[in-house]
Amino acid sequence: MKKRKNHSPEFKARVALEAIREEMTLAALSKKYSVHPTQIGTWKRAAIENMATAFTRRGAAPEQVSSAEVDKLHSKIGQLVVERDFLADASQQLLGTRGKKW
Repeated sequence: MKKRKNHSPEFKARVALEAIREEMTLAALSKKYSVHPTQIGTWKRAAIENMATAFTRRGAAPEQVSSAEVDKLHSKIGQLVVERDFLADASQQLLGTRGKKW
């Protein structure tokens, strides 16, 4: 029984690129690189399907935020605003500066 070969991504990309160019048949590529023609076809298909990701901007697609997360953040903001207002009023009462202008 033969041991499986683990090919590097660079090797797969090179073979897939040659298959996409169609300068040689899959059988000829198979002979050249000692890889089964079906495997070359699989790599070719994967390369074509994933080609668009090479042209996307990094960070262009922001991650989706659930509405539950947004609601949770809005409630936290509301809580912090109430606390800030309460502490501002309490500090003014302690200092006796309510209603006085500096």
